[in-house]
Amino acid sequence: MLSFLPTLNAFPLASLEVGHHLYWQIGNLKIHGQVFLVSWIVIGVLLIASIAATRNIQRVPKGIQNLMEYALEFVRDLAKSQLGEKEYRPWVPFIGTLFLFIFVSNWSGALVPWKLIKLPEGELAAPTNDINTTVALALLVSLAYFYAGFSRKGLGYFAKYVQPTPILLPIAILEDFTKPLSLSFRLFGNILADELVVAVLVLLVPLFVPLPVMLLGLFTSAIQALVFATLAGAYIHEALEGHGDEHEEHA
Repeated sequence: MLSFLPTLNAFPLASLEVGHHLYWQIGNLKIHGQVFLVSWIVIGVLLIASIAATRNIQRVPKGIQNLMEYALEFVRDLAKSQLGEKEYRPWVPFIGTLFLFIFVSNWSGALVPWKLIKLPEGELAAPTNDINTTVALALLVSLAYFYAGFSRKGLGYFAKYVQPTPILLPIAILEDFTKPLSLSFRLFGNILADELVVAVLVLLVPLFVPLPVMLLGLFTSAIQALVFATLAGAYIHEALEGHGDEHEEHA
């Protein structure tokens, strides 16, 4: 188990434990409790923000309504840039959900002092700090990727695996496996590395020196959410475009 436990005035400001977790046993199923707890908090924050933004819609938006409308426009532009004018609308909810969940999860790890909340085992952290979460998100992208291609071409979609020659079948299958793997490891590795760097800096030089690194971490966390959502849109676009149908160029 790898553990960083720097303290200041007996309060842990930054700590990270790898390999030590809180599990819930439900029958024969073992559930990663700490990831579920923070994931529910992130989902709750997004639901509350959505309800607050749509509770009393104003013609001239302000406050939380203005923020959520900006987020919606950003996601729509992101989906349109990857999928094109004709294809993007059905995929806005999926890509938007990915982006907002990852964005809020990443920032929760950087802004919320989860370490002050004691658990029987392990500790709370950003959901994207756990490889299980990032792999699950990447698999959702894979399912969306296959659904997009299958809905466009039917069973003929799988003909791409033997084109232009069946000899390339293993390579085509390997490519589809590497896409979710690259998504999951990129997100997990960057978020984990950021928290490790902050933890080590707090251990060596408490309080002031880590602040610029924490600000940089907020920026890189936002970039990681953007990269994940952008690649998800690109993979879906590839599945829709690669079957002889005319498709608009990226906006």
